[in-house]
Amino acid sequence: MVGLEDEWHYRRHMADCGCGPTEIETKAQQRALWLALVLNAVMFFVEVASGLYADSTSLVADGLDMLTDASVYAVALMAIGRSNAFKARAATLSGALLLIVGIGVVLEAVRRVFVGAEPVGVLMIIVALVALAVNTYVLRLLQRQRSDEVHMRAAWIFTRADVVANVAVIVSGAAVLLTGVIYFDLLVGAAIGLFVMREAMEILREARQADR
Repeated sequence: MVGLEDEWHYRRHMADCGCGPTEIETKAQQRALWLALVLNAVMFFVEVASGLYADSTSLVADGLDMLTDASVYAVALMAIGRSNAFKARAATLSGALLLIVGIGVVLEAVRRVFVGAEPVGVLMIIVALVALAVNTYVLRLLQRQRSDEVHMRAAWIFTRADVVANVAVIVSGAAVLLTGVIYFDLLVGAAIGLFVMREAMEILREARQADR
């Protein structure tokens, strides 16, 4: 019974002193993450389907990145209101997922160097522009909710990486359209994979620091 009283006083102290997020902040985080999750899940299907149709490595890579983002937002939703240790573990899981996707994208780009591809530049540009609009909106949404909490920073870092990847796909689509050289698509696909891996390492590093 004494232990329960101590825990109740501790939680009240945390709320009163502002040491943790308020209920209003928590609800705002939930709304932002749910919206980001739905938008990224929809864009995953759009980009992967379009990438397969357009035979574009960079577009498929961008779509897979969207799926990983949706998973990260789901993990971040589970972390809201939980302990700092849980949030650190959630961020670690997010970073590990992102690292796996990055490695997979690089390997796929290398594979296509040998098997060949015929990317459609116009479709790449159109779909990537839609993805860029979605991710820019999500980035601004999460910017307002970003804090020192590692699970929210992980979500923001993921989205920032997406914006860079979208721009890269647009550039590669334009290059393929103007020159007909498929290697622009492959190079950008591989670059997205490497960039995703770098972002994953940043998240894992922050998660380790938060856990300590």
